Amino acid sequence: MDRLFELSARRTTVAREVRGGVTTFMAMAYIILLNPIILAGAADVTGARLSIPQLTTATALVAAVSTLLMAVVGNAPFGLAAGLGLNAVVAYQAAPHMTWPQAMGLVVLEGLVIVLLAVSGLRQLIMNAIPLALKHAISVGIGMFIALIGLVDAGFVARGTGTPVQLGAAGHLTGWPVTLFCLGLLLMIVLYVRRFPAAILVSIVVTAAAAVAVNAVAEVDPASWGVVVPHLPEAVVSAPDFGLVGQVDLFGGFARAGAVTATVVLFTLVLSGFFDAMGTIIGVSDEAGLVDERGRVPRLGAVLTVDGVSGAIGGLCSASAGTVFVESAAGVGEGARTGLASLVTGALFALSLLFTPLAAVVPAAAAAPALVLVGALMMVQARNVPWGDLSMAIPAFLTIVIMPFTYGITNGVGAGVIAYTVIQAALGRARTVPWLLWVVALVFAVYFGIGAVEQVLG
Repeated sequence: MDRLFELSARRTTVAREVRGGVTTFMAMAYIILLNPIILAGAADVTGARLSIPQLTTATALVAAVSTLLMAVVGNAPFGLAAGLGLNAVVAYQAAPHMTWPQAMGLVVLEGLVIVLLAVSGLRQLIMNAIPLALKHAISVGIGMFIALIGLVDAGFVARGTGTPVQLGAAGHLTGWPVTLFCLGLLLMIVLYVRRFPAAILVSIVVTAAAAVAVNAVAEVDPASWGVVVPHLPEAVVSAPDFGLVGQVDLFGGFARAGAVTATVVLFTLVLSGFFDAMGTIIGVSDEAGLVDERGRVPRLGAVLTVDGVSGAIGGLCSASAGTVFVESAAGVGEGARTGLASLVTGALFALSLLFTPLAAVVPAAAAAPALVLVGALMMVQARNVPWGDLSMAIPAFLTIVIMPFTYGITNGVGAGVIAYTVIQAALGRARTVPWLLWVVALVFAVYFGIGAVEQVLG
């Protein structure tokens, strides 16, 4: 084991790795409950919705397989699962234009593209093409978008009568689901800032238990709970339902949604997945003391390849793209330094496949606070935007605000890229913009004007 995972070389022990692996699982396990609610809360172009029990199985399966691959191939203390932000792209950008199998086909392609980028060296070209400030802005915008989804799902924000949005369905907060959401959010915030282990998971469980009790004794309109009405399951342990595994149409999305729309969605998935993973890998590796004096991460090529493979696995299982989780830092804080910790984390995710009925208990009121909190955490990247430089601040601002305001991640990315290239050209710096970014800007211009393009071509 010491030779396989390089325990001595990385100055760690089996006990520290096991403790770190369990901690990472506890920090990540909320995704088993949260990812199904996000995906099941959206309908595809035909109006079809995915099954929460099947999504729960798929989510746990992707996390287990991907994390075990990271342990064996990457020998890194990273847990992987369906990424928040990426699942929002699938649910709210891809699905409205195509069927679920077609949307998951784009996810598979996203994973394959990231693998290709990882093994070909093209990642450096893409990283140089996208300004760093826009990369940070994309993370912030996705965070705001995720937070808005959580607030809407919980009923805290609703469509207004005289305004686009308002506080609650009636202009004020009312009803048990919203009350539990507020209490759950406060509990989650308190536990998280006090660095309570598994704060997100514990808060979801506590709020869900309260929702079950309230629904059993109070007269609550079932529709007010959202997709999931909290109730005790008939059984705690159940055989996994693998019904969504393999339900993929690899290229059908291009025919259904159109080549431009599908390509832009694919680009957004690749951009978000690739750069989010890069930042997480470098940041967590640095915290673990694995980065050398030249800023290099050990076995980075293998780690990035596994991350891409995880994206493809997520699509094949219909759980959205898998990626490295920043919550891996929790395990690193407990001493994790090698793939042995990931082996423990992956094994726990595999064990969780037997407890999928529990996910059908959790209403949006219990899970939505996690979306708001994760959105707040992603806002930290805003400090890395040079707000004093208008040529960067304006594109970053448009990227951030257009995502939640238009309920579309792709829209924010496109607005930011176009604004950046136009501003640079207006300042006489057109030649400083990489050619690849001009191509991307052109693609987005076509995307925004797709209605006019279709009229001309039609």
